[in-house]
Amino acid sequence: MKPLFNKDSELVGWMNDNHEHIFDTNMNWVAYIRNGHAWSAKTGNWCGPVNGYNCLDRNGKVVAWSIGQIVQGSVTPVTPVRAVKAVTPVKPVKPVNPVKPVKPVTPVGGWSVLTFSAWVNQ
Repeated sequence: MKPLFNKDSELVGWMNDNHEHIFDTNMNWVAYIRNGHAWSAKTGNWCGPVNGYNCLDRNGKVVAWSIGQIVQGSVTPVTPVRAVKAVTPVKPVKPVNPVKPVKPVTPVGGWSVLTFSAWVNQ
């Protein structure tokens, strides 16, 4: 599991190592990833692209990021075809909270105005 942080380097969630599911800090399943895009587990709606461990909003701005990758957004993405909803995964064991990382440099284009919670609940 890789920790996901917001623009203030606060832990907001976790992404599993195979890039298939995103969980909140309580290990509740909140999104699934198909073909490089995140989809809300609650609504099935498109959240935005996922580039490695960078979670982007529908405008290509960074909502969440993880350690070990350059924090960067993208141009406004094309809306993908709706993905088939994933099967609910088994709730994983909660990892130990990571050390809070240094706040990253603001990505080109800036940060998303959406919180992580708002992003996964679209």
